[in-house]
Amino acid sequence: MHQLINYISAQLNLEILSFCSIGGGDISSAYLLETCKQKLFLKVNSKPFAKTMFLAEQKGLQAIENTKTIAVPHVYLVDEVGGKAFLLMGFVESKGTTGQDYRRLGQNLAKLHLCTEDYFRFSSDNFIGSLPQSNTANNDWAEFYWVERILPQLKLAKQAGLLETEFIPVKEKAIKVFQQVFGEVKPSLLHGDLWGGNYLISTDGTPYLIDPAVYYGHSMVDIAMSKLFGGFGPEFYNAYHEIIPKQACYQEQIELYQLYYLLVHLNLFGRSYRGSVVDILGRCF
Repeated sequence: MHQLINYISAQLNLEILSFCSIGGGDISSAYLLETCKQKLFLKVNSKPFAKTMFLAEQKGLQAIENTKTIAVPHVYLVDEVGGKAFLLMGFVESKGTTGQDYRRLGQNLAKLHLCTEDYFRFSSDNFIGSLPQSNTANNDWAEFYWVERILPQLKLAKQAGLLETEFIPVKEKAIKVFQQVFGEVKPSLLHGDLWGGNYLISTDGTPYLIDPAVYYGHSMVDIAMSKLFGGFGPEFYNAYHEIIPKQACYQEQIELYQLYYLLVHLNLFGRSYRGSVVDILGRCF
């Protein structure tokens, strides 16, 4: 670590007074760095694809930062030293979440989702957790969601012996279901992995997003993921839907978008998620 810390200090022309290991996630090691000017957050990973993963994370954070709608930690450096890839960003001093904090988070997320473009895509592929996430452009949301999201995860699960062929729907049926449930969709800039561990409330009450899997997709994707593991406070959803109202098939959309994340968890963490995946596949297709 000392080689890495010395390299960062030289690159930033900034003396690092101390560093220590802190909790930061399941995939990478995390460290808090103290300088005379500020605190920095460092993620380190030695896997072969780690630098590619961190560069994708940097690109996603910068895409959100450029909208000026919701805060993200500023990324200072992504590089690799001695076989260790790293991502260095600003450290956010955080606190517990109040109802007012949830309201502000909901408002700011809705403003992010109002940032749109012409295609469902992102400028490059990225990752969902440690799994690759393809973002090839498509002007048809139902097809994008099948080809770029659901089908790759189904294939991974089948290859790993986690899901039998009988549970995998045919493309035509899946897309028809998606078209019926999703309706007309505009490409919105998404966080892409919005669960309770991927936002922070700073000590001054500013909501921050972290660890994104950014692309342009249906805004309901982020809402669905936020509800998968218990949900956020009701103030969050009330504030969000004051700006972006609920659509028809709201609950059905949530279920179909949660399917993607349940498949991801099945492929990352194993059979404990199989029952939930099979239940949705069986009922919806």
